Amino acid sequence: MTPSKQEILAASSAWVAALLNVVPGLGTGYLYQRRWRAYWITSALATSWFVAGALLGGPEDGALSQRHQLVGLAGLLVLAAITATEAGLAARRASLGAKQA
Repeated sequence: MTPSKQEILAASSAWVAALLNVVPGLGTGYLYQRRWRAYWITSALATSWFVAGALLGGPEDGALSQRHQLVGLAGLLVLAAITATEAGLAARRASLGAKQA
């Protein structure tokens, strides 16, 4: 008998899911939780951020290039923070729901 999505999510550790979304980044915690839709949405957002940076970057001098790199890095860090928080909260909600049932 295969476990349901909710059982898999409840069995996952909230802190591991959050850490995996921050350290390797780009939704790896979602793979741990087997949440494929969230993983693909995160991957699409990160790819869009890279593409937008490449298209809007263009040829520039050194100081402006460094500023764009910092903006790009900040965007990816914000994405990692949001996905880590969401993955941790989802696992916590699922485990609390499993305890109440």
